[in-house]
Amino acid sequence: MNSQIYRTRRRLLAEQMQSGVAVIPTAPERVRNRDSHYPYRFDSYFHYLTGFTEPEAVLVLVAGDVPRSILFCREKNPEREVWDGFRHGPEAARDAFGFDEAHPIARLDEMMPKLLADQPSLYFHLGADSDWDARAVGWLNAVRAEVRNGVAAPAAIRDVRVLLDEMRLIKSAGEIAVMRRAAEISAVAHCRAMQQAKPGRYEYEIEAELLHEFRLQGAQAPAYPSIVAGGANACVLHYVDNSAVLRDGDLLLIDAACELDGYAADITRTFPVNGRFSPAQKDVYEMVLAAQAAAIATVKPGASWDAPHQAALKVLAQGMIDFGLSTGSVDAVLESGDYKCFYMHKTGHWLGMDVHDVGDYKRGGEWRKLEPGMVMTVEPGCYIRPAEGVPEHLWNIGIRIEDDVLVTNRAGEVLTEAASKTVREIEATMEAR
Repeated sequence: MNSQIYRTRRRLLAEQMQSGVAVIPTAPERVRNRDSHYPYRFDSYFHYLTGFTEPEAVLVLVAGDVPRSILFCREKNPEREVWDGFRHGPEAARDAFGFDEAHPIARLDEMMPKLLADQPSLYFHLGADSDWDARAVGWLNAVRAEVRNGVAAPAAIRDVRVLLDEMRLIKSAGEIAVMRRAAEISAVAHCRAMQQAKPGRYEYEIEAELLHEFRLQGAQAPAYPSIVAGGANACVLHYVDNSAVLRDGDLLLIDAACELDGYAADITRTFPVNGRFSPAQKDVYEMVLAAQAAAIATVKPGASWDAPHQAALKVLAQGMIDFGLSTGSVDAVLESGDYKCFYMHKTGHWLGMDVHDVGDYKRGGEWRKLEPGMVMTVEPGCYIRPAEGVPEHLWNIGIRIEDDVLVTNRAGEVLTEAASKTVREIEATMEAR
């Protein structure tokens, strides 16, 4: 995506603001231990509006009849660049990324009171970071100190994320292209994991296969900590230890995907470590797969966000009754919430620059309607822990099946379909190893 896309986004944000000043900082660098840092990852809101990937940077957007976009960033420093790599510096960044102005980050606190003077509103991410909150209060107090000179401070502080969340929720053609590629890379990685899994290997060895494929295909990082959960570990929703040995006869649940150019994929697949589903595993798996198919079928423009979840619940509730996990009618199981013992999460979430991406799920107390350009996950599951009354042959079966679905003008398009999913596809993929 070229700089014109980011200029257009800044212009659209300024138009929605009408007046006032928005301040959007990027993410800080974080110390891992002593003098080592975590791998740097920019703030999604900042990157959405700038495309700029360096730390220590802030976007200031002044709305009005002639809006201005101003970047504050690190200065050129040949000595530090020898150690840490290339820096654009203000002038080069201004030209490369299409800003109206650019200044050294060291001048931010000096210039902000002047930029806020006589502005009606400050658009800010209040409450997201206490250090930035304190700096913003400092700017406002500096403006208020000039009241006797006829200078007025902003009377309102507005959450800039409210506007940006709606902008980010509908993906452009360029964003969809990047997400499609991230989905393809992640799907290949899952197929690689299926072919490398076997009894006696460790979960972390399979995680390494995933990470290898992500980087081999050009992705910059995993989109989130990979879940590689064998046997009973698959019944822990956010298991990330990935340290256990894989056992013959167990299932392996993998929830993992890459991030490409700032956009996430999100895939979960569950398959037998030895390459063949047992009868009980196959029955539960096909129940979850049917629930996912029912959910995906509801994804279309104008449908309720909650429609996929409700469709999946009906299939899962019937399956739980059939397997002796619940009793009564489907409606009774749904009304009582008995199913939550085995399925305790929603069927999806928004997907984009963040794996749990921004955007409201309800408007005016009602589930929002799906629109073309939205991207969501569809991920029903069933997690059966040993318990009194639970048939023993079902113990420690944990299954989740997750795909990324784009809302098109007609229906839902599964972006991650290349990752083997049916029982036949999975067993064939594993046999090919």
